[in-house]
Amino acid sequence: MCSLRRFTRSSLLSLGLTYGRTADPRAIERFLETVRPVETQHELIRLGGDTDGGYLVPDDLDGIGACFSPGVSVVARFEEDLAARGIKCFLADASVAAPPVKNDLFDFERKFLGPTSTDEFMTLDDWVDRKAPGESDFILQMDIEGAEYGVLLSASRETLRKFRIIVIEFHGLPRIYDRTGIELISLAFSKLLTDFDPVHIHPNNNGATVRFGKFETPRLTEFTFLRRDRIKSRRYATHFPHHLDRKNVPDRPDLHLPACWYQTA
Repeated sequence: MCSLRRFTRSSLLSLGLTYGRTADPRAIERFLETVRPVETQHELIRLGGDTDGGYLVPDDLDGIGACFSPGVSVVARFEEDLAARGIKCFLADASVAAPPVKNDLFDFERKFLGPTSTDEFMTLDDWVDRKAPGESDFILQMDIEGAEYGVLLSASRETLRKFRIIVIEFHGLPRIYDRTGIELISLAFSKLLTDFDPVHIHPNNNGATVRFGKFETPRLTEFTFLRRDRIKSRRYATHFPHHLDRKNVPDRPDLHLPACWYQTA
């Protein structure tokens, strides 16, 4: 949360926006309307096991060129499941020396993903251009502890469109209750929503929810997006949790998606 707060302050100041006022509830409602998940002709499948590190993705994996996975955890079941399908996985994280398992289809780089490229950081554009020049139809699976906002805001639309499926754990979403927090978060989401539809949302039960009036927002929330040109039919998803959803932390109470985040039947 601290990294998000620092990034929020610096980013909003650079955009000439203020910091620290309560958001207009109408702005919160408008944001929530834009991110309501849809069902498509692609059924959702689960990759990565039954606890933390497992995600629901559309069953639209044929022809996927590679997976880019910044943020390396103690498990790599998601990447292992993709590698078992013959999909090469590029991993990156400066906080660890290597992935938790070895796999011939893993390519690891000891760097953080960030809004600029330095000795320790690299942008998504630079990483993709270096590892898979001229290629496309990738998966992005990103869990980078709040740095996702800076990465998305700095990424070009051209690079984002190279991904067919995007899975991101968003940190600090209760900042939508703050006037300037919702400005930043909306900017990051609008970058994605230009070409992608959300097809699933799952709260991580390692964090609680935060209430503000009639709204309730998980602190840690996993989103799955599918590029729109892969969608032939869509309708709002009206029932949560999905039958394939699992608790991230098995010994903690489950956390279901609050109704304000999806279209109720």
